[in-house]
Amino acid sequence: MIIPPIFGAIQSIRDRLEKRYIAAYLALTVVGMGSWCFHMTLKYEMQLLDELPMIYSCCIFVYCMFECFKTKNSINYHLIFTLVLFSLIVTTIYLKVKEPIFHQVMYGMLVFTLVLRSIYIVTWVYPWLRGLGYTSLTIFLLGFLLWNVDNIFCDSLRNFRKRAPPILGVTTQFHAWWHILTGLGSYLHILFSLYTRTLYLRYRPKVKFLFGMWPVVMFEPQRKH
Repeated sequence: MIIPPIFGAIQSIRDRLEKRYIAAYLALTVVGMGSWCFHMTLKYEMQLLDELPMIYSCCIFVYCMFECFKTKNSINYHLIFTLVLFSLIVTTIYLKVKEPIFHQVMYGMLVFTLVLRSIYIVTWVYPWLRGLGYTSLTIFLLGFLLWNVDNIFCDSLRNFRKRAPPILGVTTQFHAWWHILTGLGSYLHILFSLYTRTLYLRYRPKVKFLFGMWPVVMFEPQRKH
């Protein structure tokens, strides 16, 4: 998930959207690049470049979701301070303890926060966004589930793939599915957050497909009468 968010960021710049959404798209690109570097090198430094941006990008997502219903270009300094402090604490502790479970729990907390906020929006504010909201959540959470299954049962799955037919072994590469599903789910989540925001700002958002295959949010300012 490297190139599509770049297109999303470019479209956000063209539409003069708030910088938080440009940051969200670019943060997702950084996560994709970090994961790519780690899996090419399998070095610890590249692992950090893969895992820590997951925390940082999720913090940006949280900020976007909780600022959807504020005035245009408003800045919530208290929330920014809280999320930056959270990121610094997680980074410091993780660099010292080097415990993957700690990273998974902290990341899970952020994901849980996003899930609750998304459910609130599609239940009480914009029920007609349930399709996009629940699709992004389902895809992302399925990837998150497979990631944890792969972490817990890694040895068992590896032994199973040695005995299983190649085509069946591919389907049990849950770590690969984690990257695909969470990347797609994160991208759709940004679209959901952006759609919610532009609705609140009284724009007319539409999901269109770049090159006939990749969704982006485009809109027109509401006409004045």
